[in-house]
Amino acid sequence: MSSTKGKRSALGRGLESILQSPETDITSGDISGNYVAGAIAEIELTKIETNPFQPRSDFDGMMLRELADSIKSQGIIQPITVRKLGFDKYQLIAGERRFRASQLAGLERVPAFIRVANDEQMLELALIENIHRQELNAIEIAISYQRLIEECQLTQEKLSERIGKNRSSIANTLRLLKLPPTVQVALRDGFITTGHARALITVESEEQQEALLKTIIAKGLNVRQVEELVRTMDKKPTQKVRVETASMPEKFLETPAVLSEKLGAKVSLKRNNKGQGSIVISFKNDQELERIIGALRD
Repeated sequence: MSSTKGKRSALGRGLESILQSPETDITSGDISGNYVAGAIAEIELTKIETNPFQPRSDFDGMMLRELADSIKSQGIIQPITVRKLGFDKYQLIAGERRFRASQLAGLERVPAFIRVANDEQMLELALIENIHRQELNAIEIAISYQRLIEECQLTQEKLSERIGKNRSSIANTLRLLKLPPTVQVALRDGFITTGHARALITVESEEQQEALLKTIIAKGLNVRQVEELVRTMDKKPTQKVRVETASMPEKFLETPAVLSEKLGAKVSLKRNNKGQGSIVISFKNDQELERIIGALRD
């Protein structure tokens, strides 16, 4: 006989028991209506509102139309998941692509699991649904992780337990939010990959990151080429800032040479635009210094 003891739930540690508890329902008192929490039912689309906690912001129009065509011919194989808000009123937890495609297909009703969940679980379940079934882009995942940490007051360790991802993976994904907006948009829209983005994170300035982004897109560089380009940049010595000095008036151009001949020592003359400056007389030892002083006194 096989045992399920110690088997980890895909929903995360403790989440399933929370969802099954009536104490987590966001409504108070009895809810009348045709269906109760825990049921699987055919629900009218007009009675379902979308999930405000949905982490996915972009839905591919062509893929939705293809799914709508499939639904027309085959129906919905996997029910959507909703929570009950009131009398014949429901809110989508997971399955927004199927929900939208069903609307395109002209369906009036869809099969749905009816669950109990508060706002925290709504966000968590929507994230889990997308990560494990319809993958989010890296920026959407990073934003969702950040929302779970901030809005649900989770540490990275707790978040790791909830979604079944190791902490280092979560930390690396969150780092993507430190990239400039232009780089984040390029990653979101598929112009660069997560590998490209992680290579750009190591670049110090935003200006360099944005310049490299343009190079990646223009030349079609792969991740290894970008990593090598970044390493080359790191090896280059820091360039000293060139300070523009004031041009010396013509009447003073020969002054250092005249003084050098008179004193028998190297003389340099510096002057700024305001006429301020200094005369520097070089000497090698005390004896040469004494000789220079004597020449100045004559």
